[in-house]
Amino acid sequence: MSVAFTKEDSATTASETLLPDRPISPHPNLVTETGLKALEFELERARDAYETAQKIEDVDERRRQAAIPLRDIRYLAARVRTAQVVADPVATETIAFGSTVTFRRKDGRVQKYRIVGEDEANPNAGSISFVSPVAKLLMGKSVGDECGASGQEIEIISVS
Repeated sequence: MSVAFTKEDSATTASETLLPDRPISPHPNLVTETGLKALEFELERARDAYETAQKIEDVDERRRQAAIPLRDIRYLAARVRTAQVVADPVATETIAFGSTVTFRRKDGRVQKYRIVGEDEANPNAGSISFVSPVAKLLMGKSVGDECGASGQEIEIISVS
């Protein structure tokens, strides 16, 4: 085999195995207790995937299969290490981190979200990050308050 092909193969392998780190948010890493458990679970899954990849005999394939879990381990370990667990709010008068808020939009749609940490946010599952525009708009408000920005008026119906 030609040296040129070896270098090309090595370059391809390197690009597949040296993945850039996942970006880490500049915001405080606030999490709910459930969010921290989810981060720890994902970290364990990444470690398991990495260990499984290490059992592959072909060196190039082992590196390819280990690249994503290794990147995820670095990210998740940093997120677990910097996590600041915020207890669920005891009062429901004012919207805070961990609150579940139901609100009505100007167009009549009613939506319900829990305000959580960035890594645990999933709008499709009913949770939004505390740094999202909607959460920032809602924080500190109470039932009956109306707020909005850029024509997106909302009325708070309930807080739990």
